[in-house]
Amino acid sequence: MNEIVQSFKEAINLLLSFDAELYGIILLTLIVTVSSTVIAAAIAVPVGIVIGSRDFYGKRLLVRIIHTFMGLPPVVAGLVVYIFLSRNGPLGNLGFLFTPTAMVIAQVIIIIPIITGLSIAAVKLKSSVVEDNCKGLGLSRWQTMKLLLHECRYPIFSAILTGYGRAISEVGAVSLVGGNIQYHTRVMTTAIVLETRMGNFDKALAIGIILITLSFIINGIVYRLQEAK
Repeated sequence: MNEIVQSFKEAINLLLSFDAELYGIILLTLIVTVSSTVIAAAIAVPVGIVIGSRDFYGKRLLVRIIHTFMGLPPVVAGLVVYIFLSRNGPLGNLGFLFTPTAMVIAQVIIIIPIITGLSIAAVKLKSSVVEDNCKGLGLSRWQTMKLLLHECRYPIFSAILTGYGRAISEVGAVSLVGGNIQYHTRVMTTAIVLETRMGNFDKALAIGIILITLSFIINGIVYRLQEAK
């Protein structure tokens, strides 16, 4: 218990010290995780709505594949990105390896199946009712999809937040493709691992507390926006 209290004090002291490195790590964490979540949501939500609201040949197999990739090991995703972005890889000439861009790409690959799978499940529950009502009202396909998105907005928001939670807690993939380089690609999760390995448990736990607090604040903001709609 004393260690936790001490870590809370350490977390407050770190924040009040306005340490440039710490705030740089926090900022980079936000940039990488928010960017990857927005990109993944922009791709996954429309795909999830289409798959969940339509019947077509091979749908069951496709949904099973998506569900399988929802549990994709982050290190595997990181390895694939690393191979593609390495010097001898097909995209090596872009110079993205060991940059925040590579970290965003890895996180996008990890969280797209999560948001897609949860969006499919959310839409599947209401699609038939909404489509029947829209047909009776003579609404167009676009108006039907728009209404379906509105009706499923709460579970879809939850799906996006789930993806964000996976992104901000990621260690293996971002460490592999980012390299955990000081002042360049070090984020909060990789900083925690580094401090733990160095035996700085108070600082590692303090950064963990800041990370959890940051996630709580962002979730609160998103839920406020959700309730305002």
